[in-house]
Amino acid sequence: MNHAVIAAMAEVGETAESLAAQIGVDPKTAAKWASRGRIPQTRHRAKVAAILKREVEDLWPDAVRRREPAWFRPWVDIEREAVSLRTFELAWVPGLLQTAAYARATLAGEALSPEAVEELIDVRIKRQAILRRDRAPMFIAVLDELILRRSAYGDRALMREQCEQLAASAELPNVSIHVVPLTVGMHPGLGGPFTLAELEKGTTVAHVDSQAKAQLVDGVTDIATLSRRWERIRGEALSRAQSRDLLREAARSWT
Repeated sequence: MNHAVIAAMAEVGETAESLAAQIGVDPKTAAKWASRGRIPQTRHRAKVAAILKREVEDLWPDAVRRREPAWFRPWVDIEREAVSLRTFELAWVPGLLQTAAYARATLAGEALSPEAVEELIDVRIKRQAILRRDRAPMFIAVLDELILRRSAYGDRALMREQCEQLAASAELPNVSIHVVPLTVGMHPGLGGPFTLAELEKGTTVAHVDSQAKAQLVDGVTDIATLSRRWERIRGEALSRAQSRDLLREAARSWT
């Protein structure tokens, strides 16, 4: 059992039922929060801690541990240190620009528990804070237009919200989104997605994804190849203003 939660509930006179009523969840769900390893969802965690007059980390230390997959942590560290990020995506909206609902759709069908899915979504959304922090990196994203046109399991409202968020993100001073239109046909980006991160010390590291695994690439030759490829893809894309117009049109098309 989570004795810290049990003690806090007893001290302030709360029960699973009273917590559930205040938070708006089933009492069985609230009762699980007193079990070891069972942590409230992000949207509930701070409220429960406030009711119990404790800090979140005192009640659920695991809630503040690093929760991204171990294989992804090196890239997250690089992402946080980067002064610029250049990414190309062929099939998905980049994680730094996804809504929670879109992120959830990308994980549909995976062999994950509901709790694991929500944890991955939470990690993904929290990563987005780097785009709005002080000294935020310059973020340039190039997207294939098919991303904007591909249905998310028939949920038109989900896609409308995602396209609207892309259009809003494109207004940030440090964010530039470009779309490779369908009229281009075949282009150099069809080989797959990748991201180039430039660090303050001048080095560049790439993140290259595939169905089997993702990998970090920092070899001089490979970085030069990816940089040339990115420039060629960027050359096929619409301007920033044209892309913003297309993002807004895509959002309307899902109405």
